[in-house]
Amino acid sequence: MCTAVNFTVKDHYFGRNLDLDVSYHEEVAVTPRRYPFAFRRMPALPQHFAMIGMATVVDGHPLYYEATNERGVSMAGLNFPGNAHYNPEAPGRDNITPFEFIPWVLGQCATMDDVRDCLSRINLLDEPFSAALALAPLHWMISWKDASIVVESMQDGLHIHENPLGVMTNNPPFPMQLRGLANYMALSPRQPENAFGPDVPLATDCSGMGALGLPGDLSSTSRFVRVAYMKHFSRCGETEAECVNQFFHILGSVRVPRGSVLLDHDACEITVYSSCCNTDRGIYYYVTHENSRITGVDMHRENLDAETVVRYPLTPGPQILMAN
Repeated sequence: MCTAVNFTVKDHYFGRNLDLDVSYHEEVAVTPRRYPFAFRRMPALPQHFAMIGMATVVDGHPLYYEATNERGVSMAGLNFPGNAHYNPEAPGRDNITPFEFIPWVLGQCATMDDVRDCLSRINLLDEPFSAALALAPLHWMISWKDASIVVESMQDGLHIHENPLGVMTNNPPFPMQLRGLANYMALSPRQPENAFGPDVPLATDCSGMGALGLPGDLSSTSRFVRVAYMKHFSRCGETEAECVNQFFHILGSVRVPRGSVLLDHDACEITVYSSCCNTDRGIYYYVTHENSRITGVDMHRENLDAETVVRYPLTPGPQILMAN
């Protein structure tokens, strides 16, 4: 379970909820331009665009969940079980493992045209990072400014879908999610009008009834509809604080509190963290399940010509401001 959003006010924002039952020691990671990205089948990238995002760092290597590069191209991997399919090595293709996919794209692409060109040669390789870290079944949302696409590697090939909504969740495949949205096209933030006619005196009991029928459960299809609705009708000011705050409110509409989703082994699936990156300024913000205070990391305050990944452990525990 996960949710990703691309959101534009004055600047552009990209982020996601990561919903899991375990933590993999996530950290905010800034990868500078001269960190040598090595790949299993492709030549290394000794120099590339710098990037910032959330990652598990293993032996100094950042395994990104989502990231934004210094040109504003953003990418997130979301769970896609039962549909994701990876392939054997293919001659003549760019054979990239799923755990290499984000740095491969963000390291080289400055625009969505660059992304499309890169994807035209991609073959996602069925090879795990290690015996201890199996491949996750993923699909990806890639965004740059107002444009978003969804990339799904399935049994019948690699699919690249235009994403006019700028939102994504998990299953089913993206075209089915988009078609299902038609069931909710009548929803509105305004109060409903009486369509029964003047001879039937009807009145609304409370505000918000224009959205009656908006799904409230935590399934992928329901979260897709709800976050699309919240984003589409969103209103906020143009200051950085207002936009970041609004972004977290949008993601908050589909967050998973502890105890609301139980897995087969009785573990609680939760929203481990929510993120929001100002892709124009390279500032990455996050909150966690335990700490709802917004924390920010500015990639441009780091030495982006360095060779070592800069790591910021997540701020632990709740932080409560007492008013008296």
